[in-house]
Amino acid sequence: MKILIVDDSKVMRKMIQKGLRQAGYECEVVEAGDGVEALEKLDASITVVFVDVKMPVMDGIELVKEIRKRGNAVPILMITTESSQERIDEAKNAGANGYLIKPFTPAKIKKHLGEVVEN
Repeated sequence: MKILIVDDSKVMRKMIQKGLRQAGYECEVVEAGDGVEALEKLDASITVVFVDVKMPVMDGIELVKEIRKRGNAVPILMITTESSQERIDEAKNAGANGYLIKPFTPAKIKKHLGEVVEN
């Protein structure tokens, strides 16, 4: 599995990687600090994308819309502190497959990643 983690916080990107390892996933990780950088790194070898909602340059919702506009069906899991139903609906309407709320545990990562990769 090859995962693209998109978050403007390097610490958060490392926490997601640690959570993936603790959840039992052995995967190659590609990192991006914003949506523009993510689009440059997104290729056919990426299995799933973790995307933060709030980022500079291009936020997560814009990134998801752009990925879908390009016809890419890669599973996308949004990661954010925003838990309102309105924000969740906005992400899903943009094309996100799942929504993980911070703070998260390895068990939550495993549950949500399993849901988006299997579907």
